[in-house]
Amino acid sequence: MSKDYEMNIKVLKALGEINRLKIVDMLSSGEKCACIILESFQFTQPTLSHHMKVLMDSGIVKCRKEGTWIYYSLDHKLCSDFLSFLKNILE
Repeated sequence: MSKDYEMNIKVLKALGEINRLKIVDMLSSGEKCACIILESFQFTQPTLSHHMKVLMDSGIVKCRKEGTWIYYSLDHKLCSDFLSFLKNILE
């Protein structure tokens, strides 16, 4: 078990905003196109881009480009490591 506090605090900060937490919840059911994510919110595409950048910089979300479309998904390895980190410090 790694206690990489700096990496994990980035995830906590990224999840500390309601819209980003909702985006992560959406991605928990699988990969989503940016257009599908955007339909669920009342903000602009640049705002979505900002939220996705924060989530990707934290490592919790990854993306892939297919033509002009961008698809986002959770990084399951990082999510698992993050859950282990929380479990170890909270028990």
